Amino acid sequence: MIMKKMKKQSAVKLADMRMAVIFDRAEHTFGVYNENLADTRRPPCSTFKIISSLAGLESGVIDPENSVRPWSGERFWNDDWNRDMDFDSAFHTSCVWYYRQVIDEIGPEAMQDAVEAIGYGNCDLSDWEGRLNTNNSNPALTGFWIESSLKISPREQTEVLERIFGGDSEYTADVRAALEEVMFLSEASDETCAIYGKTGMGKANGVVADCWYAGFADVGRRIYFCIYLGETDSANVSSALAREIAVSLIKEYVS
Repeated sequence: MIMKKMKKQSAVKLADMRMAVIFDRAEHTFGVYNENLADTRRPPCSTFKIISSLAGLESGVIDPENSVRPWSGERFWNDDWNRDMDFDSAFHTSCVWYYRQVIDEIGPEAMQDAVEAIGYGNCDLSDWEGRLNTNNSNPALTGFWIESSLKISPREQTEVLERIFGGDSEYTADVRAALEEVMFLSEASDETCAIYGKTGMGKANGVVADCWYAGFADVGRRIYFCIYLGETDSANVSSALAREIAVSLIKEYVS
């Protein structure tokens, strides 16, 4: 692969970012902003829902046509989670209790096989219950992917996505189609640029520590991207901001 710096400025200043990667397989290039962080591994937080959804769909734990899970009645901090959830609503609201159940039903051995098969970061699921998390001790809202043992770098995020959604993918067309459907960002897409992705955010000791938006875009060819924003004293970072930056950057990258 040819390594290169991104030459274009996003409508959102690059100085506001911590890390951005665009993997353009067709052009055999990585576009990188802040190479020092491109290979730094951090907890994936809810971007891991791409992988847990993939494993759930592959195993049959998630059936998109029959995916409703009943709410326990426990009141969670996110009001959107205080109801029965199906696959689509759980993915779009990043419902942790739903995916905690999915991952537990997949089980440690099958989940370990899934992350190793796709080469997902350090593949470390050792803190299965997420007890290393310093922000939340509720077992319905913790796991190895949230400020815990599992870690991945921004560059690895794009490579994993290419292995799932690229031309050499070993996953079935039906599973990929279901995942693409739930990842589609309709409000930022048009006939020339269709964007698919997942946000992720994690806190440590009550402070936002990691914000992500990772996915891919169809722009006549398929490109893969990852935006990472870490703990920043001078900015109010969020996964929504990471998504905003990604959309702006992708559209300028291909313009």
